[in-house]
Amino acid sequence: MNVVKEDIDAVGAVVRVSIEKADYAEAVEKSLKDYRKKASIHGFRPGMAPMGLVRKMYYRYVIVDEVSKMATNKLFDYIKEQNLHTLGEPMPTENQAEINWDTDENFEFAWEIGIAPEFEVKLSKRDKFPMYKINIDDEIRNRYIESYTNHFGSYKPADVADEKSLIRVSLVELDANEAPLDNGVSVAEAPISISLVADQDERKKLVGSKAGDVMVIDTLKAFPNQTDRAALLGVKKEELVNLQPNFQITVASVETYTPAELNQELFDKAFGKDTVTTLDEFKARIESKIEEDLGKESDARFAHDARQKLVEKVKFDLPKAFLLRWLEATNEGKFSREELEKEYPAFEQDLRWSLITNRIAEEHSIKVEKEEVESFAKDYARAQFAAYGMNYLPEEYIDRYANEMLKKQDENRRLFERVLDIKVVDWIKDTVGINVKEVSNDEFYKR
Repeated sequence: MNVVKEDIDAVGAVVRVSIEKADYAEAVEKSLKDYRKKASIHGFRPGMAPMGLVRKMYYRYVIVDEVSKMATNKLFDYIKEQNLHTLGEPMPTENQAEINWDTDENFEFAWEIGIAPEFEVKLSKRDKFPMYKINIDDEIRNRYIESYTNHFGSYKPADVADEKSLIRVSLVELDANEAPLDNGVSVAEAPISISLVADQDERKKLVGSKAGDVMVIDTLKAFPNQTDRAALLGVKKEELVNLQPNFQITVASVETYTPAELNQELFDKAFGKDTVTTLDEFKARIESKIEEDLGKESDARFAHDARQKLVEKVKFDLPKAFLLRWLEATNEGKFSREELEKEYPAFEQDLRWSLITNRIAEEHSIKVEKEEVESFAKDYARAQFAAYGMNYLPEEYIDRYANEMLKKQDENRRLFERVLDIKVVDWIKDTVGINVKEVSNDEFYKR
């Protein structure tokens, strides 16, 4: 067996693996003997079929399997032995000689490989990176307070429905002539949140309605999401196809969403019972929350700017033609070549940043421990639940959600890369010169 590497350029090569009969003959014979022992061949007891018959029936399959496996194993052994840092996966060359498995005794396989480029990342305090600090103003404070009062508000009885109202209605399925349908679906009382009605015209029918009002709505337009529509009508999703879209509704009651007042009840719901007991303490908590959130926004912006600056600063070549071939193969026809070429610049930016991140981590011994990934997964889980207003879930729920993420290989890798990204950006922040620029909220998001 012989392996030869032919360089295309600094970031691409062809690896040729040559296999002669002496390399595979013993493995093929052993495999044929195994087939003879196990194969069920008409007219013969297992293990008693003539070897010539077994060879005639299975030789081609066995030699293809054994030689292909031997060549592939040799390729990856060579890559490991030569410490080649490859990009993507090896791709068979496009001009491979055709193999005749029935007559050929010697074989050559050739793979094109993309090779990670060699480069340095040199940073010092002389390299200036911007860090934007958002000034807290009353507009931001009021917006945060409003978010708390809205989040912990409640529905209260009202005479007339507005855009934010919840109405409780009875529904009756109608036929094509808008008459009650015999044996049609009817619902005694169902809640409709007007703000969630998808179609603007259907929503307008409900705004201004009062208890006792009767009207017709197109449920298909109002609730195009099948899950929502099935829940409203009290049927299974698969039964929706048999229903008429128009329903007569009779409004039973109207409730309008009212923001919570700034009182102890709100403080307890937001922060836990008696944790905050005065308006000043509440405002202090809000201030702290704003500082925390804006700090995260500043850090995220720094990470974005640092990534962009380093991708532009650190120059190296990439095997574009090879990577496009690899993307086309791995996507298995999901995207055309033109689509892949259109998206390639974004893919290349991500790849360049990934290579830079890994190089910094390697050169400066930045490692990600298992415990750090687990901790990040829990923080991510808390943030997910908090987005739905569930801020005080027991730790067992957080742990369960995080563990489910960590069990999934792709998700685990994504979390690992996210932690590495954070640690590398922290290293960059400590290494370069930081120019702090104070900006308003509007200025920050216009940049």
